Amino acid sequence: MTTPPAAPSAQTTEDERGAQRAVRSDIRNVAIIAHVDHGKTTLVDAMLRQSGIFAAHEALTDRVMDSMDQERERGITILAKNAAVRYTPAGGEEVKLNLVDTPGHADFGGEVERGLTMVDGVVLLVDSSEGPLPQTRFVLRKALEARLPVILVINKVDRPDARIAEVVDEVYQLFIDLDADDEQIEFPIVYTNARAGEASLAQGVDGSDLRPLLDLLVSAVPAPTYSEGHGLQALVTNLDASAYVGRLALCRVHNGTIRKGETVAWYRHEQEDFSTAKITELYLTEGMTREPADEAGPGEIVAIAGIPEITIGDTLADPEDPKALPPVMIDEPALGMTIGINTSPLAGQVGKKLTARQVSDRLQAELVGNVSIRVLETERPDTWEVQGRGELQLGVLVEAMRRESFELTVGKPKVVTRTVNGRLQEPIERMAIDVPEDYLGTVTQLMALRKGAMEQMVNHGTGWVRLEYLVPARGLIGFRTEFLTETRGSGIMHSVFEKYADWQGEIKTRASGSLIADRRGRTASFALMRMQERGQLFVGPGEEVYEGMICGANARADDLDVNAIREKKQTNIRSANADEMVNLVPPARMSLDQALEFIREDECVEVTPDSVRLRKVLLTAVDRVKLARTSRKE
Repeated sequence: MTTPPAAPSAQTTEDERGAQRAVRSDIRNVAIIAHVDHGKTTLVDAMLRQSGIFAAHEALTDRVMDSMDQERERGITILAKNAAVRYTPAGGEEVKLNLVDTPGHADFGGEVERGLTMVDGVVLLVDSSEGPLPQTRFVLRKALEARLPVILVINKVDRPDARIAEVVDEVYQLFIDLDADDEQIEFPIVYTNARAGEASLAQGVDGSDLRPLLDLLVSAVPAPTYSEGHGLQALVTNLDASAYVGRLALCRVHNGTIRKGETVAWYRHEQEDFSTAKITELYLTEGMTREPADEAGPGEIVAIAGIPEITIGDTLADPEDPKALPPVMIDEPALGMTIGINTSPLAGQVGKKLTARQVSDRLQAELVGNVSIRVLETERPDTWEVQGRGELQLGVLVEAMRRESFELTVGKPKVVTRTVNGRLQEPIERMAIDVPEDYLGTVTQLMALRKGAMEQMVNHGTGWVRLEYLVPARGLIGFRTEFLTETRGSGIMHSVFEKYADWQGEIKTRASGSLIADRRGRTASFALMRMQERGQLFVGPGEEVYEGMICGANARADDLDVNAIREKKQTNIRSANADEMVNLVPPARMSLDQALEFIREDECVEVTPDSVRLRKVLLTAVDRVKLARTSRKE
């Protein structure tokens, strides 16, 4: 059993009201924040390796903190996770560094906001070539709002296109743009190569290990403070699950001591009342694992078991003097889409979870651990509207359900609007685009069609141009695929929510129509050969289709009903071209994310464990004609 020193050091400090607060000098709680793919998880990897928590014979993988399958496949961090490193600075005592690895994508901003409530300082990681990008602005704004001290880490200093001095100036400008005060803008700077595990306090000087960064974490990040003699106060900031002890609540202990087996006051912020609960298990993080402990003092990040209904934002307190902590504040969702049961003719052939009750229970279970999404009822009892931060977050949820053997029908993503003083408003995104100079005109034209307003254009003299736009969020739905096509895969784009603004008017994004199957059956090569002259195919020969299923993209703007199962008629008359070769272009296989970007308002995506199909919301041609006539009359 691991029993940490519950008695903190005798050092004291004063809070804003002048009251004396004790300091827990043997702990530092730090969050690592950055734009996606700037090297957060790789840096945490290097810290863990150099701390010696892995055995010499242990097989190590890259990005050990990215434990989910989707995290490894997509190369991004989706869930905030914490690890602990023990470090002894030169001439000092051993300090436990609790490291919180946060997602870099703004769609998972709820994880960032919760992670920042557990720490006393942040490490802001910025790529030495790309510089600060939209998500850098997002995570830094959250850290400055929380009044957390910042350590700037310029990572990937070994890149041949590194421009370290310019990037540091850009970060200073970003602090000024975010209204940082004089104290916040005086931040220390470290130069690192996370992949090699090197850090240096001087630009252009190679380091040998990460000691300069670890020393700075100990000296620059304030130690946790607490009120002596105060009863227990611990805020639940995240949830996990164990097959042995059930639901785990991850808490930051703000005051007092939490002990295994004791009874505590449990404040449920949704009901706004206190009740009693017993802590059956208590865990502390050591390295990458959770170790059982008897007690934990102020400043510790712990996991507790024994309260099955506990949720994020709840408080554990002293039963004799219960006082609640303010819950975690999360930004509002900006995008929503419908998720319902699979209603296609092919439903039930692959998946095992098909009913509305199973889908509803799964969405409610997602709400427990993901406070940044909402689930709303719709007119149909088998369909729900799920709102979140962006397409990526909602796509990750649908992909997770798909892997759990659900069959779903998913609608087109739509922005969440609101009405202010009688005026309709929509979310606006700040987008940063990096493209070769040759594609500048093409990208400018694409953004103009989506009501994008250029804020800044910078040419670094390397053949690449950086463009910064404010653009309606609905204009970016489906933009990524077209952007990559027009820039031949060389363009890089990132966006983050900026503000709400007045409705920007109609935006036409997709120029092509759909090729729609008009009957059920298996596709035939003879029919597909004729269809491919009309546009891009999504299906190959011998695949099951049904009426209303989208088999391809029409080259023209109108939808076209096609017979995809027509076979060549066999006769007893021989002809010169009887055995002509059928040359079919390979079909375009869409991923779930690409399918959600492609569909129109009257289309949806059928998701099963084995396949992703596109279809019309109304399957029969008669129903679609009736709807079109009704719409024209209105």
